[in-house]
Amino acid sequence: MSRISPEDQAEESSLLRWGVYWLLIAIAIGGVTGRIFAVNSVDYVRLEKYLKDQKREDWRKQRPFLSANDRSRWATVRALVEHGTYAIDEIIAEPNWDTIDVVKHDDEGHAAPGPEEGHIYSSKPTLLPTIMAGEYWLIVQLTGKTLGTHPYAIGRVMLVTFNVLPLLIYFILWGKVADRLGTTDWGRIFTMACATLGTFLTTFAVVINNHLPAAVTAMTTLYLALRITQDEDRRGWIFFLTGLMAALTASNELPAMSFLAAVGALLLWRAPRPTLVWFTPAALLVAAGAIGTNYLAHHTWSTPYAHRQADDNWYEFQFLRDGKVRNSYWSAATTKSVIDQGEPSVPRYALHSLVGHHGIFSLSPIWLLSLLGLVILCFDREAEWRQWGLLIAAVTVVCLIFYILLRGTEDRNYGGSSSGFRWVFWLAPLWLAAMTPAADFASRRRVWQILAAVLLGFSVLSVSYPTWNPWTHPWPYDLMESMGALATPPAQ
Repeated sequence: MSRISPEDQAEESSLLRWGVYWLLIAIAIGGVTGRIFAVNSVDYVRLEKYLKDQKREDWRKQRPFLSANDRSRWATVRALVEHGTYAIDEIIAEPNWDTIDVVKHDDEGHAAPGPEEGHIYSSKPTLLPTIMAGEYWLIVQLTGKTLGTHPYAIGRVMLVTFNVLPLLIYFILWGKVADRLGTTDWGRIFTMACATLGTFLTTFAVVINNHLPAAVTAMTTLYLALRITQDEDRRGWIFFLTGLMAALTASNELPAMSFLAAVGALLLWRAPRPTLVWFTPAALLVAAGAIGTNYLAHHTWSTPYAHRQADDNWYEFQFLRDGKVRNSYWSAATTKSVIDQGEPSVPRYALHSLVGHHGIFSLSPIWLLSLLGLVILCFDREAEWRQWGLLIAAVTVVCLIFYILLRGTEDRNYGGSSSGFRWVFWLAPLWLAAMTPAADFASRRRVWQILAAVLLGFSVLSVSYPTWNPWTHPWPYDLMESMGALATPPAQ
C-alpha cells in the first residue's frame, strides 16, 4: 500500500483549509455587499408616532406579515379558528390585513362578481393553512390571544414552528445526503455552504409560503429514497414516509407532480410490493387532504386557479370596503403593477427567468455547477447514479417548461414582486445533489475552488439583498429599472 508523504499531506491539508477559507470569505463579502446594495431608510416606528401625533386614523403602518401573498394564508388561518369558515371577508377588512390574493364565489362555488354577492376566500391552496390552523387553535385555547390582538408574538412563534424547525431538519438531512453522495471533504463543505447560505430558502423563511415546505419535503423524499435505493431498506414506514413527503411536495408545488411520479416509478421498479402497499396509500392520503380541504373551502373539486374563464371568473369581482364599491386587484378595471401585467414575449420571459433580472443562474450562479454535475451524473459509469441524474434533469425540465413555456401572459410575471424566480426554489435539494460531483471535481483544483467560491459569493449577495422582505424585486431588476432599461408591457 502506497504511503502519502508528509509533503503531500501538508499540501492536501492546505488545499482543504484554504478552500474553506475561500468559502467563508465569499460568504462574508457576498452578504455584506448584498446588504449594502439594499441600504435604505425605512422607519415605520417613527412614522407611526408622527402620524399618531397628527391624529391620523390610518396611523398604523407596522405589520409582521410582509406581503399580500402570505397575508392571504394568514387570513385563512385566522378565519378557520376565529370564525369557523374559510371565508376571509371579515379578516381582510381589518386594518393591515388587506390582501390581493383572493377570489370570490357564492356558497355553491359559482362566481359572485357583484359587490354584495358571495364571500371572499384566499386563492392559495387550502391544505397548508388548514394544518397551520391546528397550532393556531391550540395557541388561542391556551392563551386567549389571537393574531388580531398579538400578531407579532403569535406570528413569530408560528414562523419558527413552520419555517425555522423544518429548515433545521432540511440542513441536517442535507448533511447526511452530502456525506452519502460526496467523495471529498471540500466538496461536502461547499455544498453545505450552498445549502445553508446560498439559496433563497433562508430569504423566504421570514414569511409563510409554499416554497420552503415544498423544499423541505423534497429533501426528505430524496434522503429516504436514497436509503431505499442505496441501502436496500425495505421497511414499510420508510416507503410510507417517502410517499407522504413526495405527495406533500406536489401539494405545495403543482409541477412537483413530476417529482412524485418519477420517485414513485423508480421505487416501483426497485421494490414493487412495498411501493404499492406503503408508498401509494401515503400519497393518496395527502391527495385526499388537499382535495378535501379545497372542497370544504370552495364547494368544488377544482382549485381557484381553474376558475378564470369569462363565464366563471372568481378573480374579477367587486366588493364593499368602507362604504365604497371597489374592484378586485385582478379585475380588468384595475391598473396592475408593471410586473403583474405579464411579459408578452415568451423568449424575453425565458431569458430573464434564466439569466436576466429574475434569472435562476444570474441570481444563484451556484446552480451552474449543478448543470456540470448533472452532466457528470448522467454519464456516470454506475447505473444507479445515472438514474438519479436523469430523474433530476427530467423533473427540472418539466418544471421549467411548465412555468416558462406553458403559462399565459398574465402568469408570466416572474412570481410577481419577489426576490427571485420563486417557483423553482423547491428544486434546491435536487440541484444540490446534482452539484455534488462538480464540487468534488472543483475540490482538487485551486482555480476551480476559487471559481466556486466566487459563484457562491454572488449567490449569497442575491440572497442577502432583500434584507427584511423577500417580497421585493431582485437587485438586477432594481438596477435595470433605475437605468431605464426595463421595457414596459402594454397596459391591459
